[in-house]
Order: sequence, then C-alpha cells, then structure tokens
Amino acid sequence: MPFNEVQYLESKLILRPNHFISRKSFFDFAKVMRRPAEESRVDFSIGGYADEPLHIREVLFLDTPDFRLYNNAFILRRRIPYRDGFPVGDPEIVFKFRHPDIQKAAEVDVRPNIRGDFQVKFKAEVLPLKEHIGGMRTLFSHNVEFGLSALEEGEHDSLETIVHMLPALSSIKRAPGEKVNLVGDTIVEEILQDIGTLDFGAGISVIPNVALWRSRGDHRPLIGEFAFQIKFKRREDVNDQALRRAESFFLKLQDAAKDWITLGATKTGIVYHLKGNPPHAHE
Repeated sequence: MPFNEVQYLESKLILRPNHFISRKSFFDFAKVMRRPAEESRVDFSIGGYADEPLHIREVLFLDTPDFRLYNNAFILRRRIPYRDGFPVGDPEIVFKFRHPDIQKAAEVDVRPNIRGDFQVKFKAEVLPLKEHIGGMRTLFSHNVEFGLSALEEGEHDSLETIVHMLPALSSIKRAPGEKVNLVGDTIVEEILQDIGTLDFGAGISVIPNVALWRSRGDHRPLIGEFAFQIKFKRREDVNDQALRRAESFFLKLQDAAKDWITLGATKTGIVYHLKGNPPHAHE
C-alpha cells in the first residue's frame, strides 16, 4: 500500500427507485432489515431516526464527451448539501479512482495540487454479485475530497486545468482547449435518510441509510441505495466476529430485499448510461 491503507468498509445494495414515493417509504426498507438482523445476531433499532429529517444534496458528474475519465476508472463529481431549500457550506469536489484490483487502486496518488485542505479516503466497497443475489464483490475506491473554494481562479471546466489540479489524471490523453461537460446533461438530486443503528458487537455500531437519486427538474427517479459503513484505523482493530455478523447480515438482507435490488449497477453507472451511450466501466 504505497500511499494509504483501506480504512473504510462500506456495504451497498443498489435498489430499484420505484419503491421510494415518500419519506415513509425509506422506513419501509427498515422493516425488511429486521429479520436478517435478528438471524445474524445484529441489533437493529430505528430509535429516534423516525423523526430525523431527510438530507438533500445536489450531485454533478463531470467528464469529457467520450467519458475518458470514467473509462479509465476515474470519477469526478461536485456536490453540495441543501438545508431548508437552500445550499449550505462550500461545494465539495470528490475525485476517486475505483477499481476491483486493490493494488491498482492503492497505487493511484489522488492527492490534489491545491493550496487548501483535503481529505483522502481509501474504501473497500462491498456489493452483491452482478449475476445473482447471495454473494459479494468488492470495489476499491481511492478518494479525495476538498472544497470548491480551494481552487485557484481559472476555467474550472478546462481539462488542462483539472489535470493540473489532479495530477493522477496526467495519463489521460487531452487536446489543447478541451473541456469537461455535465455527464448526461443531468443534475442529480440526492435524497438521503438515516434509518437507525446497526450494532454488530465489539464496539462496532453504524448508522445505515437509504438514498434516492432523481434528476433535478423533472424529478425522474434514477436509482436507490442502501448503505452502511464501518470505519477503522487498522484492520487489526476490527473484531472478526463482528465482521462475520456484518457479512451474514449483508448476505441475508439480499434475500429478504430481493424484490428491491437492482443487480450489476452502481449509482454512478446509472448516470453515465442516461444518454444510451454506455462507457467502458471498471465497476
């Protein structure tokens, strides 16, 4: 691991969006979780989250018209949270290299060439198998996050400027004056709800959430997602029995939620397929 160790284990189920028609419907998925949690000896409680508000974010993906970033396993997006209908805080730039090969992901130095602060995260993302429920596959995501205000003045849609800001992209072929565009001509509206707590024992407790992505403007549902994340400093710090319970819960939940799940997809992949021009994904 030349730059960073994996310090996040994130489990995801990609869900059909038609189930989500109200805030209540997010908690309908929580009901599906109860039996798999009980069978896996995992404590699940909605608790006070039934009264917690929805979180809304705007998400934009940027790439060349021929998807040169995504075809090389890079993802570049901007997101900003909303509160009471208005954007809050500094818009966040998220740049990641995501690949099934941990070594390839580890060897990409995602650190940006900026003056401001940034945060690097190296995640193992666990999803169901592409072909059928009841299994697991892993993508390794090497991420960096920083505020839009950290960027210097200039053309932020210029590919040359972006490569200067993100040296990991220096291998991408580019032409003078080339620009990046909004992928799929779509601004994504993310609606996210924390739905309780999962306690796997040995001090490992997480807050699962359910999200709906829809296109801003026509509010067309795109995709849903259930996720929970375990954070650790070192792999040795994570109790093996707790991990086995998390794995059992994830596998049993797939069976319980089989009518909700979309196989072989990621949220990012759905956005890239909007215009019917499928890229060469590494996901």
